[in-house]
Amino acid sequence: MTNRKYLTEYVSAFTHSLVNQGVRNVVISPGSRSTPLAYACMKEEKLTVYRQIDERSAAYFALGMAKASGEPVMLLCTSGTAAANFFPAIVEAFYARIPLIVVTADRPHELREVGAPQAINQINLFGSHVKWSVDLPMPEEENRLDFLVRHLHRSVKSAVSEPRGPVHLNVPFREPLVLDFEQQNDSPGEITHLKNESLLSPSIQNFIEGAVQTEKGLLVIGEMTEILPPEFWAFIRKLNWPVLADPLSNVRGNIDESCRDLIIDSYDAILKSEAFKEKMVPEAVIRIGPQPVSKPLTLYLAAVKPEIYAVFDESPMMRDAQSVVTHHIQASASGLWLMEMSPKPANPYTEKWTSASQLFWELAELHCNEKLDEGVLAKVLFDELDGCDLIVSSSMPIRDTDTYFKTTARDVMIYGNRGANGIDGVVSTAMGVQAAKQRPAFLFIGDLSFLHDMNGLIASKMQETNLTVVVMNNDGGGIFSYLPQSQEERYFEELFGTPTGLKFEDAARMYDAEYAAVETKEQLRSALRTPKEKAVKIIEVFTDRETNVRVHRELWNLLTEELDGQ
Repeated sequence: MTNRKYLTEYVSAFTHSLVNQGVRNVVISPGSRSTPLAYACMKEEKLTVYRQIDERSAAYFALGMAKASGEPVMLLCTSGTAAANFFPAIVEAFYARIPLIVVTADRPHELREVGAPQAINQINLFGSHVKWSVDLPMPEEENRLDFLVRHLHRSVKSAVSEPRGPVHLNVPFREPLVLDFEQQNDSPGEITHLKNESLLSPSIQNFIEGAVQTEKGLLVIGEMTEILPPEFWAFIRKLNWPVLADPLSNVRGNIDESCRDLIIDSYDAILKSEAFKEKMVPEAVIRIGPQPVSKPLTLYLAAVKPEIYAVFDESPMMRDAQSVVTHHIQASASGLWLMEMSPKPANPYTEKWTSASQLFWELAELHCNEKLDEGVLAKVLFDELDGCDLIVSSSMPIRDTDTYFKTTARDVMIYGNRGANGIDGVVSTAMGVQAAKQRPAFLFIGDLSFLHDMNGLIASKMQETNLTVVVMNNDGGGIFSYLPQSQEERYFEELFGTPTGLKFEDAARMYDAEYAAVETKEQLRSALRTPKEKAVKIIEVFTDRETNVRVHRELWNLLTEELDGQ
């Protein structure tokens, strides 16, 4: 058997096995050493191949696809520093629990540590930021395909088992790297995987039944990436607790109207009132998913230390940065919706939360009619969205989404990278989300974050794209103006404000994107309502950092005064 034959046999078994384990999408960055697997992926009819020239952007693109689809995505690159450029997105995937099958091609063993080009130490390259890593054997005359299949089975099942996350397969290839495209290979024998799916155990149900007896309870929902089923809405109606819904929970969109009063979407602003917090100490808290974005909520729960603070988390690694959780329920929260529970009557605690939230939105509507800043402009964006996905960058965009995205029955799903909370790779993540969902997508991003990953726009040249980018350009790091270091004027601009003086009209021209520059609510509304004619549209919104801070605080202070006076 020639090298070409057993190389073809090996990579065919590789792709067949991944497909049989449920992998349907692969993102490839071009390179020589990965040629055999790249060819095999193109040849495999059940795989959809996406190309991205830059490895860093490719990894975030794959992350966005996996986040939005809920399915593992394969990520492939050549050897050397190409693999190292995957690292930022792998870190995000690890902490955000996103399943990636990271495949790095490598030089054969005899070319390692001898000064060969594009040969770095790729063994355990990503360290503790992947769930599992393996250096696979090279294709050889007596291929042990049964061994290969078992490792591929383990890699996919590791990636999709809780806590979900990335795995790393390092695959060395010896030249020549060309396949026999006419060669036919049978699919290797597969392993049958059976997984037990069950309702909550009797002991968990008994605990929940006891915990929900109090009227002073909060249901806190962190990031979730799926549309919630009717059973969820039926459960919260029966529970009749305030539901503090993070913007990434996807509880604020596609709402069941009968539950509108229970969804508290303004808790971040409400919890800036000391008087309200003192009067509204909960006796029990149930949290689903990770801790929400809101810092006031985090500080509030850490300060009051509820007698019962239960967290549903399928992973043994519980997310509890403040060390206040009292019960870790290692189970899927979907079992919670299916519990038999008698409807709870109306109670003053829930009604006070509802009234506070309604008060916020009354004040916010007046505020937005009279004022102009990034938050007000963000609300203009949010109010225009329907039948689409919204991808939100970290820093100020996610915080303005928390404040200004009002619960709605409109069809809007919201995504963000909150595993490591970085501002890098967001453009490519948005491209990946749009590719996975195949419907219009809007990216809400700041100017520095957009600069970090502007080259991610090249994906629009590789596949069909429908993305509108709304860039808040305040000429620097806007969020730092809200932090204590902003009070120290010395070196603030050089270290934190970091003004660049850049505008993005020429960038739009370079990537053949539509472009609109806006400064007012009316201009932004018009730009959003004007039909797109190209794959990408960039709407650059010019704002002022000092004005943003002042106007944001005016709304928060107005609400606090009203709540403190009650």
